[in-house]
Amino acid sequence: MNSKIEALVSNIEKVIVGKRETVLKIVTAMLCGGHVLIEDVPGVGKTQLVSALARSVDGRFNRIQLTPDVMPSDIVGFSMINQVTHELEYKDGAAMCNFLLADEINRASPKSQSSLLEVMEEHQISIDGETHLLPVPFMTLATQNPVETYGTYHLPEAQMDRFLMKVSMGYPAYEDELKIMQNGEGAVSAKDLGAVMTTEDISALIRETEQVAAAPSIRKYILDIVTATRNSDLIRLGVSPRGSIALLRASKAYAFVMGRNYVTPDDVKAVMDEVLAHRLMLSPKGKSAFESNIDALRSVAMTVTSPTTAE
Repeated sequence: MNSKIEALVSNIEKVIVGKRETVLKIVTAMLCGGHVLIEDVPGVGKTQLVSALARSVDGRFNRIQLTPDVMPSDIVGFSMINQVTHELEYKDGAAMCNFLLADEINRASPKSQSSLLEVMEEHQISIDGETHLLPVPFMTLATQNPVETYGTYHLPEAQMDRFLMKVSMGYPAYEDELKIMQNGEGAVSAKDLGAVMTTEDISALIRETEQVAAAPSIRKYILDIVTATRNSDLIRLGVSPRGSIALLRASKAYAFVMGRNYVTPDDVKAVMDEVLAHRLMLSPKGKSAFESNIDALRSVAMTVTSPTTAE
């Protein structure tokens, strides 16, 4: 593993105990310039994970607690008249940063959710005919609680498709939770972390990630999986071309995180669930046969032959 990535992961693990694989997936998404939706029950450390990542990088971190009364201008900013110059001036919203934590995104109204679409896809904000570019790198990390329905709004498929990955932390293992309890009041929190990487380092790592090789057999394997989701009677809405591109990018980034300059079939399998499952809509048959999109995706992917090499 790259020494800078190892330092970043180790720093985050000072706060997040026993979730190395989840941390690696978040870092993988960052190296793709992608966005992450973290869905899990309350209290497992979703917000702490995002804060730990943001504070480990010497960049600008903004957090917005999304509620039904949050306005789009709170997210993307607004223009107002300067009383001295009498000209329109743009005032930053929460999105003008390197790392945006959109906490409990499913509590925001559809209007506020839609304001994130351009931000996440184009990395820019358009207001009053002016375009404002976001800093580089830029990453949205959103959280939501699946068990809460009162006062929440379902994220539309167009919004879900903008997230490179959807991850779930899950409860900690028994020994890990015992360690967390033993740490008690002395536990390190995200606000105690110092930066171990600059935004320039991130940009350089992103450029290196783009140079990771993906052989024709790997690209065909990815497309075969995506095509299988479109043709399965278990799935009503399969993966879009944006999803196939996302899986290729994520596979390359995961290979880089693992210390390789080429993609293997195992890299594709390692990130497949997080990249593709949230882009699916199951058919009635799929819903009756499987408990989750991930289970259905794995079943469909098993019908695709994996290449024996990365050549």
